[in-house]
Amino acid sequence: MNPNPFISADQEPAPTQSDSPADNGASAAIPEAQFQPATEPAAQSQSAAQPTTQFQPATAPISDDELAAANQNIQTVFDAFSSRVVGQENLRTALMVSLMTGGHILLESVPGLAKTTAVQTLAASVQGSFKRIQCTPDLLPSDIIGTQIYDYNKGEFRTELGPVHANFVLLDEINRSSAKTQSAMLEAMQEKQTSIGGQRYDLPKPFIVLATQNPIEQEGTYELPEAQLDRFLLKEVLSYPAPDEELEILKRIESGKLSEAPNNSNTPNIELAAVETLQNLAQKVYIDDAIKNYIVKIVSATRNPASIIPSETARYVQYGASPRASIAFQQVAKALALINGRNYVIPEDVKQLRHSVLRHRIILNFEAIADQVHPEVIIDSIFNAVPVP
Repeated sequence: MNPNPFISADQEPAPTQSDSPADNGASAAIPEAQFQPATEPAAQSQSAAQPTTQFQPATAPISDDELAAANQNIQTVFDAFSSRVVGQENLRTALMVSLMTGGHILLESVPGLAKTTAVQTLAASVQGSFKRIQCTPDLLPSDIIGTQIYDYNKGEFRTELGPVHANFVLLDEINRSSAKTQSAMLEAMQEKQTSIGGQRYDLPKPFIVLATQNPIEQEGTYELPEAQLDRFLLKEVLSYPAPDEELEILKRIESGKLSEAPNNSNTPNIELAAVETLQNLAQKVYIDDAIKNYIVKIVSATRNPASIIPSETARYVQYGASPRASIAFQQVAKALALINGRNYVIPEDVKQLRHSVLRHRIILNFEAIADQVHPEVIIDSIFNAVPVP
């Protein structure tokens, strides 16, 4: 049974006991890996090849030449990613969306799934600067944003900018840093600036934070507050590679293809200025009022789930998503439309990364944790219940 007309059967999550996630309200544990965003290349090409003309604008907001140039740049970044990272198609799409919207990503996975390599490759593919910060409990805010150092030769203070002043910043194991250090990132992530010694320093453009956290080690960690979680455009949960993908990894390592770190000389790349062009084009993508209303209904349903989904499932929700979720859905849908070769949004663009947009914004209660109910169950129930325009 396929309740979503814009998602093919192979894209849908595979519930363990019934055909509908809504029927699984109080069921036992449902593996996280079953709830990945539908971002397979086949699905993208299908939606691009058979667009829904119902949502097309009267006048194209983006010319055919602009659309062709954008698709060429997007494909170059995709080729760079595929040259260094095997599989991880969902991560590839999420990183591209982040690049086109200027949003930040929270990556959750066990160690060894090429998170650092993926971000390094993204930076090299657009000729951007990359910095990696290993978060520890003794990490200070000044270690991230920078500090003032007294120069004895000149008899004055000079400012040393921290590693956050880069185009792409990887915060490895962000939940191991203290709450004080985590809060120091809020200004940088939200305002795109830092303050050192009472002076403001603008961050480079583009500026994207990619934070990672390990779900299997919680000792000595500081849980991210909801206010900071909400500032991440997407939360991507990575899964283990398939056996054939892991075999390809071994072959690439043996051949020496992965022996060097990604850089501008060994990675397909575009100009950094082309990223700003992609961001401007993504903002110009047309989104019909019917799609906007669809987004608002979905986000509103997370705040009052009992009005639209069965009570046995709705009872697990403690808090719904904020208006940032609606903004994120609109930004992500526009970027996905451009990635799929369209200058307008269709409902599939809203659905494609639904888990990544909402999984960190829907707060579940302790009963959900006890029953091992994941946010993806709630998200799928809401999407199945809200009428598609």
